[in-house]
This record gives sequence, C-alpha cells and structure tokens, in this order.
Amino acid sequence: MRPILHGDVSSAARALLVLPPQARDAVCRQMIRQAQQADHHVRENGRVHPIWGNGSLMAAARNWPLADEPGFDDVDYCHCFKLVLRALIDHHCGTGNGRNR
Repeated sequence: MRPILHGDVSSAARALLVLPPQARDAVCRQMIRQAQQADHHVRENGRVHPIWGNGSLMAAARNWPLADEPGFDDVDYCHCFKLVLRALIDHHCGTGNGRNR
C-alpha cells in the first residue's frame, strides 16, 4: 500500500460513516486489503488497478459512497477516524511494515 496520509484516513472514515456501525470494521479492513492489492497491481503492471486505483487507501475508499466531511465535533466521525487508524496500526504491526511505538 502506498504511504498513508491524512486524506487517506479521512476518505476511509467518510466511507465508514455512511455504513451501519456493525459493518464498519469489516469494510475498513476490506478497503485496506483493496489498497494493498491495487498497489501490488501497479508495481506488477505499471498501471493503476481498474477498480481500486493507484494503491492508496484514498483511491480504495472512493469506491464506496462518501459522507460529506464533518468536523471533529461529530463524535460518530471521530469513531470512524479512530477505527481507520486502529485498523492501519493492526495492519502494519501484523505485517511488519510499520514501526511499533
């Protein structure tokens, strides 16, 4: 997966925000897998993945309906943002791609 930036997390959180809470964890992990697969596709073929894009989490998230971006005064959005960050930490720690801090 390409390097994760604020816009990636925001896009993923906005995609989760329109889903029922019980579906969010699975969809979040699915988006991370899709971004990872798209990045592999780009590296192997030199072209973006036809569905999941360039290997960024933002590109994978934008295949889902996105809520308008609220502020951090929206508690539900904060929960979605936190869920994305937690899933990314779990992903990086599980694959050895991240720093353990």
